[in-house]
Amino acid sequence: GDYSCTFTYSAQGGTNEQWQMNVGVSEDNGLFSCSVWRPQGKSYLFFTQFKAEVKGAKIEYAMAYSQAAVGAQSDIPLKQEEFEITETTVSHREGKFRFELSKLMIVAKTPRDEL
Repeated sequence: GDYSCTFTYSAQGGTNEQWQMNVGVSEDNGLFSCSVWRPQGKSYLFFTQFKAEVKGAKIEYAMAYSQAAVGAQSDIPLKQEEFEITETTVSHREGKFRFELSKLMIVAKTPRDEL
């Protein structure tokens, strides 16, 4: 539709890692979501940088994880100082990010036409 999500990154290492990206819009078109993650849980890539950008919506909630949930293990979030969130982007914070990323989740609010 009118929304897009772009994930750009630079990383080293890792062999044949499978990653997934999902985008969706709520039934009432009020929310747009975008997720990027490694279904196997932890990624062994050494991320030097990452950035996710949404177009057509404003970020309401976002979270980045060093490890994605697998089996009985839970998602492990990055520390708040490791990444930053603006109205339209989620990105690593230079000098604070510890090079680990396995999952990124964004929920954005779509502009409403006022009646």
